[in-house]
Amino acid sequence: MIIDAHLHVDDIPALGWKMEAELCVRRLDEAGIDAGIAMTITDWPEVNPGSLELVAEACAAYPGRLWAFARIHPWYGDRAVDALERALTGYGGCYKGLKLHPVTTIDHPTGKDTLRLIRKAAEHGAPTLFHCGDEPLTTPLAIAKAAEACPEATIVLGHMGGYFHADEAIEAAERVPNLVLETSAMPYPDRIRKAVERLGAERVIYGSDGPVCSPRIEVEKVRLAGLSQEAERLVLGENVRRLIERVS
Repeated sequence: MIIDAHLHVDDIPALGWKMEAELCVRRLDEAGIDAGIAMTITDWPEVNPGSLELVAEACAAYPGRLWAFARIHPWYGDRAVDALERALTGYGGCYKGLKLHPVTTIDHPTGKDTLRLIRKAAEHGAPTLFHCGDEPLTTPLAIAKAAEACPEATIVLGHMGGYFHADEAIEAAERVPNLVLETSAMPYPDRIRKAVERLGAERVIYGSDGPVCSPRIEVEKVRLAGLSQEAERLVLGENVRRLIERVS
């Protein structure tokens, strides 16, 4: 089973952004991927205050094909925490995690409001997926500090450091055991192999950042890493399945 851990569904006419669930599922089908996890490209409740419902409706339209992570702006304090609680306990059970993007929230990964959300997700056994790349506030070392502050949480480094911080992501995960690396839009198959060799296949997961990025290309990148059959099975789907099945 292949599960894409990083897809986007959103509808923001003012920004010219429209990513439909149908397009995500079509991209999954083209790549032979069984299911995926969708999230918005904006932070609730800014820009699109109906974003939680939007993604939940996408999941309901494709049961068994799409699950969701709730992308929430931490600056909204109790409202943000309550929204995450509502997402993880309602909406037909489609929400399986939290998504945070420090570039758009302008909040350091160790900001008190961000840590509150991470801890709320952890109460439900839900992972937190960070955008982790080359921009300020998103580097692996910055996010590793949040993982150290919340050892009960599973923190996923989306894009595993991007173009210039992939090695740093591996090094951070060696030091901080509750970090997991996610492969989307990080262009180096050899870094995926290196991560599996140094961390174990159980701590690397596949994602595409689709539908704009091609899930088909991103799957092929994992296959080009030259992993063992068992390691590839874990990275492409089994690890994600275990993460979302433990959410309660």
